[in-house]
Amino acid sequence: QVQLVESGGGLVQPGGSLRLSCVVSGSIFSVAAMDWYRQAPGKQREKVAGITSGFNIWYANSVKGRFTISRDNAKNTVYLQMNSLKPEDTAVYYCNLRRNSDNYWGQGTQVTVSS
Repeated sequence: QVQLVESGGGLVQPGGSLRLSCVVSGSIFSVAAMDWYRQAPGKQREKVAGITSGFNIWYANSVKGRFTISRDNAKNTVYLQMNSLKPEDTAVYYCNLRRNSDNYWGQGTQVTVSS
């Protein structure tokens, strides 16, 4: 059974930083692609960053230069370092695991950027 557990969300002032973590149980982490999504109130869920098993990385234009995705296969963990946070980054952030036709989601962690 694959489970994803996010942590690291919270309240931060504009311009601040947070690091999200997503720990994956199960043995498929190292061969899976991992993505971070977010969903703001009243908006559709959007992908903000992704990293493949081969460490190819993708970012949404809205976060490029501010967010950094990374993975540690020894710890079955994917990270999202978020710097220069803006109020529009406020959302629930979810991690997602993709492997062939399999798709798994975490429960989400709230990020609120406000003064």
